[in-house]
Amino acid sequence: MPSHRAGFFIMPVPWETFIPLGLLTVMFGASGTLLNAARRFQHDGKPPDYNVDKWDEMMQERNQRLTGSPRGQCVEERAPLAFQTSSAWPVEKVI
Repeated sequence: MPSHRAGFFIMPVPWETFIPLGLLTVMFGASGTLLNAARRFQHDGKPPDYNVDKWDEMMQERNQRLTGSPRGQCVEERAPLAFQTSSAWPVEKVI
């Protein structure tokens, strides 16, 4: 018979439900953390880019040609000699 005080029933806490709740919480946390780590790994440890416009695409292409990574940046004042011939523009043969 359930215990009661002044007409209110006191329900016992169903402790066995905390195990699935804990498992779900841990799994959502672990999957979110792994997804964040995978995205950061793809973007050289930086947060992913959103709303990339044409200028950002051109800068990413330039960075790709300079450093080998679209998110990489170079601190050199002058471009390397190989950068002179690695143009993003297609070369048209002149007859």
